[in-house]
Amino acid sequence: MTARAISYQLWIALRQPLAIAVGRLGEFHFPAGVYVYTGSAKRNLDARIARHCRKEKTLRWHIDYLLATPGVELVCVGRSTRTECGLNRRTGGEVMVPGFGASDCRKACGSHLRYLGGQRRES
Repeated sequence: MTARAISYQLWIALRQPLAIAVGRLGEFHFPAGVYVYTGSAKRNLDARIARHCRKEKTLRWHIDYLLATPGVELVCVGRSTRTECGLNRRTGGEVMVPGFGASDCRKACGSHLRYLGGQRRES
């Protein structure tokens, strides 16, 4: 039996630096480059990912504010059987927005959005 995916990562590219208001977190400056957002869903993982892929949606989660911004491109989606925080910790990178996507984090990740710099992920 194959293990079921419980978490996902969104690989996001910003071609130029942007200032983005992220809900109640406030406005942040995002340098150009590659970002990875790690999330999870207890059920309906594919529906959650499909929602993130849509440009038109109610802005509810931190990631919605980032993905809805012109100039932000979702370039790759990955699924994993690892826990959200475990997958996030393995990603590396730099925290640019403390608390981003981590409101309910119990593992002290600091943020579930990581900046990887100018790197590009090869699919």
